[in-house]
Parts: sequence; structure tokens; C-alpha cells
Amino acid sequence: MQSRFILLVEDDPDDVELTLRALKKNNIGNEVVTVGDGQQALDYLFARGAYADRNPAELPLVVLLDLKLPKVDGLQVLKQVRENERTRYLPVVILTSSNEESDLANGYRLGANSYIRKPVDFVQFVDAVRQMGLYWLILNEAPPTGL
Repeated sequence: MQSRFILLVEDDPDDVELTLRALKKNNIGNEVVTVGDGQQALDYLFARGAYADRNPAELPLVVLLDLKLPKVDGLQVLKQVRENERTRYLPVVILTSSNEESDLANGYRLGANSYIRKPVDFVQFVDAVRQMGLYWLILNEAPPTGL
């Protein structure tokens, strides 16, 4: 059975709260697993460290990935996700406030499925999350397990 949760990789507690509020406001009821740095994201996805008892076959529907993270930055997380056979096709949406064109280019070069710049305004952010949720959680067909 396909897991129905979202992995949010974000180190800023205010942005975590903002994202959770925006998801709730849009009636997106999927469970959201939140990790606060790139190393935790990798440990979670690959079921190691503090997450060693997690079932590694249960992957999120989508990963919402910030770029500016402590320990391991978002681009390195993306690179490792794409290099692993089990997570290679996992949908990864970069959700960042970075305006650097190099981040945009490198994100796509490393295999991001989408790149969304966080709007500063809450109403715009709620709308961006609504559209993202509609696409990634309802319309998008996930790759078959074992691909």
C-alpha cells in the first residue's frame, strides 16, 4: 500500500509552522513528518540512525525540501536521494526562499521535480501550498514500487 505522508525538511521553526498552517488551511490532511536538517532527512529516508526502526519501504508521497539546511544542505540531500536505487524516483519539491539562480539550476540538474520559491505573503503562500498539494497529492501518479 502506498504511504500517504509528506516529508517536510525545514530547519526554521517559523517556516515549519507556516507550512503546516498552509496545509491545514487547504484541508490537506496527510500526515506531515518534519525533520530539521539534511542529515535527519537522509537518516529518515534511509532508515538509519534515530530512524533505524522505521520501515524503509514506506516512502513519502512527496518531500518538501528546503535548501539552506544545517549539517547537510538541501542540494546534497537531493543528490543522495537521486543516487539511491530505492529513492531515485521519489518526488522532491524544493521549497525555499533562495533567490539564487545557481540554486535553481543546481536543483534541477540534481533531479528536483519542482522548485518553488516561498512567497513572503501568507495568503500567497497558502495558495502556493494549495496548488502544490493538488498536484503532488491528488493529480500526480507516483512511480510504481520497485521501479
